[in-house]
Amino acid sequence: MGIVVLTMKASVIEMFLAVPQINCDVKAGKIINPEFVVKCPAGCQDPKYHVYGTDIYASYSSVCGAAIHSGVLDNSGGKILVRKVAGQSGYKGSYSNGVQSLSLPRWRESFIVSEGKPQRGVTYPSALTYSSSKSPAAKTDEATKAYQKPPVPGTTAQPVTLTQVTGATATGAAHASLPKPSPSAGSTSSSLRPQPVGLRSGELGEMDLWKPGSVLLDAGFVPKEELSTRALEPLSQGDPNCKIDLSFVIDGSSSIGKRRFRIQKQFLADVAQALDIGPAGPLMGIVQYGDNPSAQFNLRTHMNSRDLRTAIEKITQRGGLSNAGRAISFVTKNFFSKANGNRGSAPNVAVVIVDGWPTDKVEEASRFARESGINIFFITVEGATENEKQYVVEPNFSHKAVCRTNGFYSLNVQSWFSLHKTVQALVKRVCDTDRLACSKTCLNSADIGFVIDGSSSVGTGNFRTVLQFVANLSKEFEISDIDTRIGAVQYTYEQRLEFGFDDYNTKSDILNAIKRVGYWSGGTSTGAAINYALEQLFKKSKPNKRKLMILITDGRSYDDVRIPAMVAHHKGVITYAIGVAWAAQDELEVIATHPAKDHSFFVDEFDNLYKFVPKVIQNICTEFNSQPRN
Repeated sequence: MGIVVLTMKASVIEMFLAVPQINCDVKAGKIINPEFVVKCPAGCQDPKYHVYGTDIYASYSSVCGAAIHSGVLDNSGGKILVRKVAGQSGYKGSYSNGVQSLSLPRWRESFIVSEGKPQRGVTYPSALTYSSSKSPAAKTDEATKAYQKPPVPGTTAQPVTLTQVTGATATGAAHASLPKPSPSAGSTSSSLRPQPVGLRSGELGEMDLWKPGSVLLDAGFVPKEELSTRALEPLSQGDPNCKIDLSFVIDGSSSIGKRRFRIQKQFLADVAQALDIGPAGPLMGIVQYGDNPSAQFNLRTHMNSRDLRTAIEKITQRGGLSNAGRAISFVTKNFFSKANGNRGSAPNVAVVIVDGWPTDKVEEASRFARESGINIFFITVEGATENEKQYVVEPNFSHKAVCRTNGFYSLNVQSWFSLHKTVQALVKRVCDTDRLACSKTCLNSADIGFVIDGSSSVGTGNFRTVLQFVANLSKEFEISDIDTRIGAVQYTYEQRLEFGFDDYNTKSDILNAIKRVGYWSGGTSTGAAINYALEQLFKKSKPNKRKLMILITDGRSYDDVRIPAMVAHHKGVITYAIGVAWAAQDELEVIATHPAKDHSFFVDEFDNLYKFVPKVIQNICTEFNSQPRN
């Protein structure tokens, strides 16, 4: 009898010692076991250990942080029982027990936490199984395995690389994946959308299990021996009718799942094929986002559709949240640079793909992108249902993100399985360069005519200061024959065309032309100068250009300026009037486009003109960017 008692005590001691310990940063989704007891360390109340939800937590949460939030543990740590449950269509954040949990849109797996008292008759794992074989802290849940493909007669077998989640047991099916758990009784939502088998299951679930002999080509894997025997095809220079610099911004968040991510990659490969990539046509790079964005490759990395498709096949999923706003900022600041292959002469286009809805806001980042000349398209796949809209971080996010709100830049796809149907529609739209309205910015889409007072009161020294002011303003614009063009008129009693819009089409040529303008000297007929500029400069302006007149004077005009100013306004010429020293402010306001406070400036001395360069540019751009987006 004493031996039996000793045996029972040993079992108790063994069970106690066998409880696995985890760190504060371990997320439930990284643990494959459906139910387990673990021990948390002290100090997990730190806000850096993120928790999502209340009572029922998204598997993206810190296990120990959720235990403290739920009241099961305090900051000193201890044992807890964790049970996986179905994913929810939304998670509400709250403040509890010193932990602020966050809200989150739908997530494919959840868990609940209770006191770490094992239930009678239930055996809990003494060691946890993680979705990475490396360690709980490993940043990827994928491992690369190789198997030997059965040899083809007359050839040498080559190893084929497969991507597979470790810890899984192969089944007899060549393409098998785990189904999505059904909603539990404790689910907070009754609006979970039915999911096809194999989609959005637990952290383990979104995978395919292959056996030797499986056909891999449809999944993007091409045996090396087949690549080596392919005939060399002549490479296309690209479709010259679709010369764009294109960035695909793809969703690599955990919520999308492995299978849908593969569907997204196949969509990219189909688009790359349809576009006919090449140096004389479209170039394409890809940015993937989750918690943070990362460039998979830039515009100059792959210069033909074949290489691009091969590169797309090799992209692996990042995981994490769906921070599309952060990704758009990354694209604006980093992607479209000369170093990354941006050609300058081709429109910049960004196509953002999002699963459901972003987990951050996109409005401000998208506004900055538009103002930088990037045409944003938005593809929303499986958008929020009516019951899910309460979890959307930013209502109407697509409307706020796109270049224009006329429907041309938005595509709503009901299911990932119908995404392939949008390939041709998207290609047609991104290649329609005449409709890429956001390629035009405040700095690259104007014909700017400077009307310069060369009267005797200005003097030679001050005239050179005025020319320097004109040069400083001109430097701010993107100058070419297809971008902003510059012209100049000098006037006294008479008028003289110094150079027209078509005379120079580089910034250096324009700056040299400004330096060569000679001081004339004479009277001040500003009204006649406005009429002259309308005839000699703006009559030759291109129809798709904004017409800006910047008039600089140091005194009251000898003739009437009202009628010439009205004619200019009627013809759509936006007029900025800049007065120096003895200029009449009432006359400046008549000349300037309404509202006069935004289009007229007064400077007390010529030497202070340079201070107004930023303000003039700011007002030009503010007016341009405030145009309706319909």
